[in-house]
Amino acid sequence: MSIKKPKMNIKKLLLIVLGFVFLILGVIGIVLPLLPTTPLVLLSALCFSKSSKRLEAMLLKIRIFGPFIENYRTGGGISRLRKAVSIAYLWLGLATSMIVIRTTLIYIVLSIVGIGVTIHLLLIKTRR
Repeated sequence: MSIKKPKMNIKKLLLIVLGFVFLILGVIGIVLPLLPTTPLVLLSALCFSKSSKRLEAMLLKIRIFGPFIENYRTGGGISRLRKAVSIAYLWLGLATSMIVIRTTLIYIVLSIVGIGVTIHLLLIKTRR
């Protein structure tokens, strides 16, 4: 009698790998303005929710990301203060990068990223 080990589904494995890639890029995006943290962490949560409930639960337990992901999923929104602080940090980081790199292409790309992320943040429901 042989015991069969469960096979790892290729799709599930790919989603787990992508979940970690998005999470790592999102964490890097906290300090590097070119990488938008919020969408990357949300993509990571989506990948984990489709592949591993254990990894999804671990992500939701992270103090920085968990409450934000839950509020985003449930439509609970984010506070006005968090929106203001996020937008301020976003533009401070973008401006710092623009000053350091000083090329027209970087100005254009970072401005487009900044405008897009700002609009996204403003469109999220504001929680009181």
